[in-house]
Amino acid sequence: MSLGPEASIKEESTAPAADAADDRGGEKAIAGRSLKQIAWRRLKKDKVAIAGGIVVIFLIVVAILAPVLSKLFGHPIDEYHIDQIDPTFSTPIGKFGGISREFLFGVEPTSGRDVFSRILYGAQTSLSVAFLSALLSTILGTTFGLAAGFLGGWVDAVISRIMDFLLAFPQLLFAIALVSVLPDSFLFFGDRWSRVFVLVGVIGFFGWPYIGRIVRGQTLSLREREFVEASRSMGARSGRILFKELLPNLAAPILVYATLIIPTNILTEAALSFLGVGIPPPNPSWGGMLSDAVTFYSIDPMYMIIPGGMIFITVLAFNLFGDGLRDALDPKAR
Repeated sequence: MSLGPEASIKEESTAPAADAADDRGGEKAIAGRSLKQIAWRRLKKDKVAIAGGIVVIFLIVVAILAPVLSKLFGHPIDEYHIDQIDPTFSTPIGKFGGISREFLFGVEPTSGRDVFSRILYGAQTSLSVAFLSALLSTILGTTFGLAAGFLGGWVDAVISRIMDFLLAFPQLLFAIALVSVLPDSFLFFGDRWSRVFVLVGVIGFFGWPYIGRIVRGQTLSLREREFVEASRSMGARSGRILFKELLPNLAAPILVYATLIIPTNILTEAALSFLGVGIPPPNPSWGGMLSDAVTFYSIDPMYMIIPGGMIFITVLAFNLFGDGLRDALDPKAR
């Protein structure tokens, strides 16, 4: 059956449209990607960084759900189980620190408290201190670093000397002195969260000079770039240049440093708790558990291995994810 002239004309008229559609499809195929998409593609190729990120997310979820998980799979953190303790040696009954179906990570020597529940609440404490102190350091470091790098002159000199002083100041001695004079609880918080906020203030305040130096150096480099000069020539004010031109270009190094400083804060909190100036007992803390385990590590090594292993896994996961994020956002630094 032959087609009429109208049909043939219709076919000819639709052919260019199809070619145009193919051209448009080709344009979509080669469409440019944003910096976020490029960084995400690079990050997805780094399997080690993705594994670290998954562990980090898992730990955050565990810390948030600590009360629920403790109720479902453990026991109250301050509940004593003397029946699980050998009265002669004050060590857990059974192998591997008393690990069983009822006590997934065993029990503490002497007291018989559930190690699993205390590990969960210790994760909540350690991650809270690490994230909040990293946030405080990032805010202070970004603010002062931007001011020093952009304004220059005497402002840069004063801020730089303050950063040098804080970097040389003994943080541990200041924390010990501060904790000794502060009350156990204030601002309607219990002793646990009151001490958490004290640690956040100490660690965050002494941590901002590191990111401040990075932001200052990057700002000194960026303020001489063409896009900043173009904004000045168009009459842009200093506030617009800072927040619309410089700060978006500093987002990548700030994000990377914030990710890498979190494991350092975890170790600092654990060290302070180990020294007895961190989270006060009987509140759970990984560093406090390590301090308590010093007396029993020779007869009950699991009590030291479990919190020590948690600190190791957490710090390693954050470091792996931070390194992968740095490579994804700045591939030239490889």
